[in-house]
Amino acid sequence: MAGAQLRDTRRRIRGIESTKKITRAMELIAASRIPKAMARVHGSKPYTEKLIEVIENVGAAQPGASHRLLERRDVRTVGLLIVTSDRGLAGAYASNVIRLAEHRIFELQKEGKDVVLYTVGKKAQSYFRYRGYRIEQAYLGVTDTPGYGDARAIASRVMDSYAEHHIDALETFFTSFRSAMTQVPMRRDLLPITPPQREEGAEAGRVSYQFEPSPEEILGRLLPRYVEATIFNMLLEASASEHSARRRAMKAATDNAEELIRVLSVQANRARQAEITTAITEIVGGAEALKEG
Repeated sequence: MAGAQLRDTRRRIRGIESTKKITRAMELIAASRIPKAMARVHGSKPYTEKLIEVIENVGAAQPGASHRLLERRDVRTVGLLIVTSDRGLAGAYASNVIRLAEHRIFELQKEGKDVVLYTVGKKAQSYFRYRGYRIEQAYLGVTDTPGYGDARAIASRVMDSYAEHHIDALETFFTSFRSAMTQVPMRRDLLPITPPQREEGAEAGRVSYQFEPSPEEILGRLLPRYVEATIFNMLLEASASEHSARRRAMKAATDNAEELIRVLSVQANRARQAEITTAITEIVGGAEALKEG
């Protein structure tokens, strides 16, 4: 009996050690990708900030400018752009965003509004498709290392849907990257675009520009770029958040494996001691029997 228990315990230890090697490798891979993802997040922000500044200047030169992306209308159909991950093993990273988006879907349905989904990542696609939600477009293979071309494709699709009145508003759900230890799922309204407003006191220091071509035409070119840049920032933050969440999850799994191996090693040693004690007892008993005989 002790021998069978010892063999079973050693088999479990070997299996856990194999799993530990996998989780440790995934932890190191995720850790190596975090600095690059963080650098891309920080590198994209100056472009977006400068773009917002230019839009402020152009908007001030052409007050009341109209554009299809600024158009506000009665909201009957709401598009939700949900950014998750293609792969799992990242803790609650994907489920937190999905839970936030699904809660918003319930609110919109109670208000009598239709909901159209645009999903980024296999996790969101699988979850909402299984539950019968209407998925207008799903994007896969984007979240690991998103490129600007991916953001442009997503932005083009949602802007066309908004311009063609397939949706009357677009809300986005993604994970905001605050630090390597802190990532927060959040919602952001994207369409219609709310023109950035200058802070109080900034108007006095504003420089007057002359624009060529007209401010309205420049604004018409800048607003789509603004949507693209905003979505690109979301993808970058989501990617950095995913790598950070996966590193933490794999580190916790590796630590748990080490603790379980320690516990099973103690059990194996006890089983081995019991096996040795049983063998010694049998030898001593046999020797006593022979002596008495």
